[in-house]
Amino acid sequence: MLPSGACFLRYNVALHTNQLEDHGMPETVRLIKKYPNRRLYDTKTSAYITLSDVKDLVLKYEIFKVVDAKSAEDLTRSILLQIILEEETGGVPLFSSELLSAFVRFYGSTMQGMLGKYLENNMKTFVDFQGKLQEQARSMPGTDNTTMQADFWAQFLNFQQPAMQSMMTTYMDQSKKMFQNMQDQLQSQTRNMFTGLAVTPEKAEK
Repeated sequence: MLPSGACFLRYNVALHTNQLEDHGMPETVRLIKKYPNRRLYDTKTSAYITLSDVKDLVLKYEIFKVVDAKSAEDLTRSILLQIILEEETGGVPLFSSELLSAFVRFYGSTMQGMLGKYLENNMKTFVDFQGKLQEQARSMPGTDNTTMQADFWAQFLNFQQPAMQSMMTTYMDQSKKMFQNMQDQLQSQTRNMFTGLAVTPEKAEK
C-alpha cells in the first residue's frame, strides 16, 4: 500500500490518464465550494466538510473540483497542496528537505516545465507498476503479498536508477554534440557572410 501522501500524486495521475474510470467512478464532477470563512461546502451532500473529508474523496478516487464560492476560481490544487502539507508535517513525510530544495530551485527556470512532465510520467509508471503487482498478488493466494510487493519494488528501483543514469548520460552526450554542431554552423555562416561583404582595395578604387 502506498503512503497516504502518495495517494494524492496517484490521484492526480489517475485524473489525467482516465484511470478513474477503471475504478468505477462516476463521470460527473463533484463540486465543492470554498467560502471566505475557509469552510468547504459539498454540493452533493449539501453539507460542510473538512480537509480530512476531501482526503477521503481522493482515496476513493472521487472526481471533484474545489471552487471559490464567490469568484468560481478553481482551488483544487490549492486544497490538495494543503492536504499534502498536513501529511508531510503530521505523518511520515514523502519528501526530504534536499528534494524540496531541489524543487524550489526549478521554479522560474527554463527546466521547470520539463521537470513537471518528467515527474508526472514517472508517477504514472509508478502507479501502473503497482497496479500490475496488485493484480499478480491477487492471482497468487496463500502468498505474503506485502513481502512480495516489497521485493518487486526493490528490484524495480534497483533497475530504474542505472537505467535513468544511462539515459541521461546518452541525452547529455547527444545534446552536447547537437550544440557543438549548431555552434559550428553558426560560425561557418558568419564567416561566409563577412567574406561576401569584404571589399578589396582594387574594387574600392574603381
